[in-house]
Amino acid sequence: MRRLLLLALGLAATSLQATQYSALPDETPAHFVAPTQGMDFEKRDVMIPMRDGAKLHTVILVPKGAKRAAMLLTRTPYSASAMASRAVSGSLEMVLAGYDNAADIIVQDGYIRVLQDIRGKYASEGDFVMNRPLRGPQNPTPVDESTDTYDTIDWLVKNVPESNGKVGTLGISYDGFEPLMALVNPHPALKVSVPMNPMVDGWRGDDWFHNGAFRQTMLAYILDHQSVRGEGEGWFTNDFDDYASYLSGGSAGDIARAHGMDQLGFWRKIVAHPAYDAFWQDQALDKLLAKEPLKVPTMLVHSLWDQEDIYGAMAVYRAIKPKDTGNDMVFLVIGPWHHGQEIGEASSLGAVKFGSDTGLSFRQDVLRPFLARYLKDDAPNVSIAPVTAYQTGSNRWQKLPSWPGCEGACERPLYLGAGSSLSFAKPKEKGGDQYVSDPAKPVPFVPRPVHASGDPWRHWLTTDQRMFSDRTDVLTFTTEVLDAPVAIAGSPVAHLVASTSGTDSDWVVKLIDVYPGQVAAQPEMGGFQLMVAGDIFRGRYRQGLDKPKPIPANTPQEYTFALPTSNHVFLPGHRIMVQVQSSWFPLYDRNPQTYVDNIFNAKPADYRRATQTVWHGPGAESRIDLPVVSMGTNAGK
Repeated sequence: MRRLLLLALGLAATSLQATQYSALPDETPAHFVAPTQGMDFEKRDVMIPMRDGAKLHTVILVPKGAKRAAMLLTRTPYSASAMASRAVSGSLEMVLAGYDNAADIIVQDGYIRVLQDIRGKYASEGDFVMNRPLRGPQNPTPVDESTDTYDTIDWLVKNVPESNGKVGTLGISYDGFEPLMALVNPHPALKVSVPMNPMVDGWRGDDWFHNGAFRQTMLAYILDHQSVRGEGEGWFTNDFDDYASYLSGGSAGDIARAHGMDQLGFWRKIVAHPAYDAFWQDQALDKLLAKEPLKVPTMLVHSLWDQEDIYGAMAVYRAIKPKDTGNDMVFLVIGPWHHGQEIGEASSLGAVKFGSDTGLSFRQDVLRPFLARYLKDDAPNVSIAPVTAYQTGSNRWQKLPSWPGCEGACERPLYLGAGSSLSFAKPKEKGGDQYVSDPAKPVPFVPRPVHASGDPWRHWLTTDQRMFSDRTDVLTFTTEVLDAPVAIAGSPVAHLVASTSGTDSDWVVKLIDVYPGQVAAQPEMGGFQLMVAGDIFRGRYRQGLDKPKPIPANTPQEYTFALPTSNHVFLPGHRIMVQVQSSWFPLYDRNPQTYVDNIFNAKPADYRRATQTVWHGPGAESRIDLPVVSMGTNAGK
């Protein structure tokens, strides 16, 4: 009886809420039609059906008077509506100016801009899966990002009357992952693809891990994007200094659990797959695209100081370029940027100045003619260099036939030696240098207080390394002052012979350009230590990335791993430096230095100090193989 009474009361309340009073009606129209007078574009919000019935929210911005215009599509987890309304304005360029919109190019060349919420995000229907894999072993459903892009393009070319039937897809980061997925069984109307700083392999060197070391500051990103369909609640902390916050939190697993992340499907997958097993290998886009035919002209855009996805673009280039037998399908741009800086102002990065707006140069001199060549009906067939690369140090753009710039074997070993020496000459005596790595006092990746977001995050890779070279838990090796330039073009490779008193260890190697004590043109750069390339390797994976094994204590082992791509000149008067350490915190989770099966579940007692020894000399040659080229080899403009 009570249940019936409650039901009746609920129905009555619903009826009252639905009541409309004709004497004083609701003042909000059922559908407000915004006037477009004074606007230079028309905005259309549509729901595009996919093959499985899910509908994806899509914003179409059509320039006023557009006829036979090409469409530029970006698919995003970051809100299509937000990307289509960066400003309250009747100007399309103002509306688009911001993240992932090359607004100047879009407006100048009259493109129809299309922005879409990917499946399961914001206003789109369906389920969200982080970096949804292609249909196959990791995705038993009939849909993926490739099919969703195909179905979207198919609808667009049939339902946007102002279009010329040609579509280009582009984007940065996660939005750069999407154009790569579209290359698998591409729609015939897809004429060009521009993946910028794309997420490609989350374990090898993009967002989630670097060579097995977990990038724990990405916990906030995962929470933000998986806790709700739209924008998440954000990452809370009770410390101004992220270093203190993460250190007191324990293991990365403990920190995640304290934020309720065990509820998130993607986080549970990360914890279940700490090694490079089939879960990660099956999703590695470079490996997948290596099996696909080249059908769409593609321009990969890479940033030399990309703080988020420094691995992906170069990995895809290495995978698909060998199939480009005509040298006219796969293009590469390498710029002196942080993640995504190429679509904004880019005359400097942190303290490093380039003397011109390199982002503007890229957009106007490379991106604009490249897009026009394939998308505009009447565009001239402008010649685009297969590789356009910015050489730092000399600060000049280069047009190259291929990458890397050297032909054949060009590696030149740079040897670590006694007395903190660094030389191209082999050391004659065997020896070693020691330091104590203490998980309770890890080496910070930037000076404290650490803020793992905002502007410092964007340029942290160009942070002055001097404060770290003085730490007792960082080994520093330095050359004599250079009397001739040393140019490198490619990926330096670290060959570290090292031992630890523990049973697991991380190894960080940084290649650094040391400026002269005084720099007349920029006095504040006197003595600056600029990291040209650096990365981390989790020692348990030395015998196979999918085969974690304890490290035998106090036994020298060789650790070989590639550093990120460089295109740099160490100028005369400068010195070359290498720093070696065993933590990079809190960007990467701490290695307990005691072998445990899964570091995400490490206990406080597992974290122990270890004595680390880096060996050098005959039979134990720690070195960095530099991809050295002559200045003439990389002639530029």
